[in-house]
Amino acid sequence: MRDTNLELQESGWEELRKEARKIEGDLDVKLSSYAKLGARFTQGGSGYVDSGSPPIGSSRSWKSMEMEIQSLLEKLLDINDSMSRCAASAGPATSVTQKLARHRDILHEFTQEFRRIKGNINSMREHAELLSSVRDDITDFKEVCHQGCSYYVRELPSMEIYLI
Repeated sequence: MRDTNLELQESGWEELRKEARKIEGDLDVKLSSYAKLGARFTQGGSGYVDSGSPPIGSSRSWKSMEMEIQSLLEKLLDINDSMSRCAASAGPATSVTQKLARHRDILHEFTQEFRRIKGNINSMREHAELLSSVRDDITDFKEVCHQGCSYYVRELPSMEIYLI
């Protein structure tokens, strides 16, 4: 009876580990793609907004990718919790606790990396939006000045009478 219980725990542990490794691989790919999107912001020195052109990638695709990564991180956290319960019921096996610790470290590293990339992207987006806003203000100012100058140019002939 004890052997059957132990076998069930071991098979459950292995299934959880297999699922954790799969999600870790998926997270690695998604974080890499997310980082590449973030790197596009800094290419060319002008950010991701070029005058008159829309940002690279829609806001929806950014949010979609963030939500996918967040969901995978939550799944990995749940699996790690299940692995902890499985390891606790199996007893103090050194190799199991070491493997569990490694999976926790990987989750922590992925979480930190996601936060770092997300912060960088948000910072770059805010910077690009600020530059775009300033660019729009300059364009508006030039239009107002041009309209004002053209008014005075049109009125100049009628003002010459008073100057003589």
